[in-house]
Amino acid sequence: MDPYKVIIKPLSTEKSLRMMEAENKLMFLISKDATKADVKAAILKLYNMTCLKVNTYHTVTGQKRAYVKLKEPAIDLATKLGLM
Repeated sequence: MDPYKVIIKPLSTEKSLRMMEAENKLMFLISKDATKADVKAAILKLYNMTCLKVNTYHTVTGQKRAYVKLKEPAIDLATKLGLM
């Protein structure tokens, strides 16, 4: 799957900012048909960061989100993406 279609956008909420500081995780809005392996490959290709773990879930509104635990500091990627 195309990495630009897998990851729609990074999310910047209070919860995601707390998770970034405490657990080194970032939250992304992803495509509904994307798998965990697709998200992991897209993060590696788009941002040159290695993922340790990916958790996905569907929201009540029908969106699909992914929590991505990174090996490198998540704050570096967040500043690069303009989240901080």
